[in-house]
Amino acid sequence: MPRYFFHVIDGRNIIDNDGTVLPGLTEARAEAIRTAGSILRDEGDQFWNGTEWQMNVTDASGQSVLKLRFSADDQGIAPDENWKF
Repeated sequence: MPRYFFHVIDGRNIIDNDGTVLPGLTEARAEAIRTAGSILRDEGDQFWNGTEWQMNVTDASGQSVLKLRFSADDQGIAPDENWKF
């Protein structure tokens, strides 16, 4: 099975040196979404400055196979701290 590497670029380069063995590209897509979702959930407050961050998924040869891009901007409007989803 192929190994995929999930690198994050967010003003710093976080290189995945271990990678994850997955059956194929479909599973790598799902893993990229799960991993990006976890990052956004756990560190989401720091992304509200409009700066783009990326997840670049590569194969074992270093070839980029998937790229996710995210940015968030609150448009300068202070959030209502009492508002709940």
